[in-house]
Amino acid sequence: MSITILIIVVTGVVSFTCFQRPQLLDELLYWPPGVARGQYWRLITHGFVHADGQHLLFNMITLYFFGRAIEGFFVPYIGAAGFVLFYLGGIVVAMLPSAWAHRNDPTYRSLGASGAVSAILFSYIFMAPWSIIYVFVLPVPAILFAALYVGYSFYANEHGLGNINHSAHLWGAAYGIVFSLLMEPRLWDHFLHSLLAPLG
Repeated sequence: MSITILIIVVTGVVSFTCFQRPQLLDELLYWPPGVARGQYWRLITHGFVHADGQHLLFNMITLYFFGRAIEGFFVPYIGAAGFVLFYLGGIVVAMLPSAWAHRNDPTYRSLGASGAVSAILFSYIFMAPWSIIYVFVLPVPAILFAALYVGYSFYANEHGLGNINHSAHLWGAAYGIVFSLLMEPRLWDHFLHSLLAPLG
């Protein structure tokens, strides 16, 4: 079983369990007062619980399609354990700016794997900018999707649109690209070459 599939299985089991046990959900999601009291596990466990089935399905479908490709590239460099740590790091790093911004807000709560999934997705886009991503049924070049996604996330974050942590999407995306470059610096030249390829 691939690491990506294992992450999906674990996330699905934890999320479905929390759908049935709201008290467990409250203990695992990100909540500033809890972290302030030493419940540091929330920095990671919030990435394994979701608001509802649709939220879970969207994240896990994205992870399934792009995670396997990224796993195949990453594992020869950092091993299976390294790939797991990369994913967990995405959960934590994507959450940190929101955690700081809401550190004194007892009403703030956040949950979902979106930050780590964004890290996976943008690592893939960085490596294959002109690959085709299907947004529902519409084929879109990956680099165009990335530009629209980042632009919308910035706008939505500034205007507080929806009950979504858009900041986690942005920081997760940045983390995925930076981690990829630190792991393999030659990816920068590969990205530039690939980006210019349609013009060559």
